[in-house]
Amino acid sequence: MINFDYVRATSAADAVSRIAAFPGAKFIAGGTNLVDLMKEDVERPPRLIDISRLPLNRVEDIQGGGLRIGALIANADLAGAPPVAQRYPLLGDALRAGASGQLRNMASVGGNLMQRTRCCYFYDLATPCNKRRPGDGCSARDGLNRAHAILGASVACVATHPSDMCVALAALDAIVHVRGPTEGRALALTDFHRLPGDTPDRDTNLEPDELITAVELPPKGFAEHYSYLKIRDRLSYAFALVSVAAALDLDGDRIREARIALGGVAHKPWRDARVEDAMRGEPANAATFGAAAQALLRDARALAHNAFKIDLAARTVVRALTQAARGTPQSQTDKRIG
Repeated sequence: MINFDYVRATSAADAVSRIAAFPGAKFIAGGTNLVDLMKEDVERPPRLIDISRLPLNRVEDIQGGGLRIGALIANADLAGAPPVAQRYPLLGDALRAGASGQLRNMASVGGNLMQRTRCCYFYDLATPCNKRRPGDGCSARDGLNRAHAILGASVACVATHPSDMCVALAALDAIVHVRGPTEGRALALTDFHRLPGDTPDRDTNLEPDELITAVELPPKGFAEHYSYLKIRDRLSYAFALVSVAAALDLDGDRIREARIALGGVAHKPWRDARVEDAMRGEPANAATFGAAAQALLRDARALAHNAFKIDLAARTVVRALTQAARGTPQSQTDKRIG
């Protein structure tokens, strides 16, 4: 049994001061990932700081036309919020593609940002894992690695990031707002998560004494031409082998702007601005989409059991961009690929 203290924060400032004063403490909101990790003895926080009752659960318009999303709004509530449905449907679809209805009712936006890999070796205390204990080694590299990374991996770690929400947020150029002991700061979603390098135990660039307070979306939501396509082993309650958040701004049949973010392929949601820039002015057709897919995956490297993911990712990119160009996004209720 894990012994830990439990306290409830009364404000964001109180939460930050409490975690700064108690090294190793963890924030808990919905607990959909942290509680699992504690049950498996992967995480052993000496203190839990409950932030679930802080007033950080609103969706608000901001000056200039963007949207501010409180860190404690539940995934289910966010997916159904009218501003998201009307202006950022890509985010709503990604949220509905994740987990189950019960989990979406509990999971918070901030917790989704912070969730840890589902690599089986990370959860298995009997096997070495650099993410769990730096310097032990990576069991997945020579083990069962069918679901593991094909991009951005390192000798130290080949785990993948599990979130669907974060893939859509990466495509939408979201900004994460955090609060520390002395001041707040903002991080681009694309800079929030880290590649493993030689420090795979660090999933994000958040400091231990910082609290996520909100996520900001810019005015442009790509509400007309978008699609979130998730390929998995079964149609419900499964993590992505490959997912793609695709968004297009079209001028007739020409691409004015393109956004492509990949999930299930790296330690963080994967975007490449060079590929997106190269699509500007090109026709929105299969040839352009195929070239973009190949460019996105030019540095992909397979392990013993996941070479299929490279071709799968390329085909998923083309299909998602095709859906986006047609204005026929992938349905998250009837999950047959359109």
